[in-house]
Amino acid sequence: MSEDAIPTVDFWFDPSCPWAWMTSRWVDNVAAQRELNITWHPMSLAVLNENNDLDEEWTERLRVVLRYNRLVTGVSEEAGPEHVKPLYDALGSRIHPGGREDQDAVIAEALAEVGLDARFAALADSEAHDAALRESHAAGINLVGQDVGTPVIAINGVAFFGPVISPAPSGEEALRLWDGVVAVSSYPGFFELKRSRTVGPIFN
Repeated sequence: MSEDAIPTVDFWFDPSCPWAWMTSRWVDNVAAQRELNITWHPMSLAVLNENNDLDEEWTERLRVVLRYNRLVTGVSEEAGPEHVKPLYDALGSRIHPGGREDQDAVIAEALAEVGLDARFAALADSEAHDAALRESHAAGINLVGQDVGTPVIAINGVAFFGPVISPAPSGEEALRLWDGVVAVSSYPGFFELKRSRTVGPIFN
């Protein structure tokens, strides 16, 4: 495949979102079978919902998971963007299929797994890179609008929310879904295709 023919993919994720995790596993499966030029970007459900009228439980939940956003963004800024995807994988495998809730342990283990110094854990509680997080978040959300969530994917500059899938397909099934999503999203007049979820995230 010529370099010009390799799709450019931008993927915005919140590490705490199980649906973004499922979609990222699908994209990984596609990338294992086809050449994709993927860049991974943090976005934040906390930032997305900061002006919404949420109950106290959800507000606290978003405040807590913001730590993961801050960690990933801070590592990208201080150690380099090449660490974003490995760190996301290390965090997500513990948060989602692992079902881990001890954030400090998850962060420490994830940093160790990807070979980053333990000192980076302090970034989870730092506002130092919040401007960079907001900039990354805005870059994705401005492509699709405020009435969506995570993930946001752009393929060759055409962006959409989702797809929301469970479980993540693999093999030929993953490729068929990819080709279908690319086809519908490439039509300028296409905006939405949706049905109610009947299952939760199936991590397998």
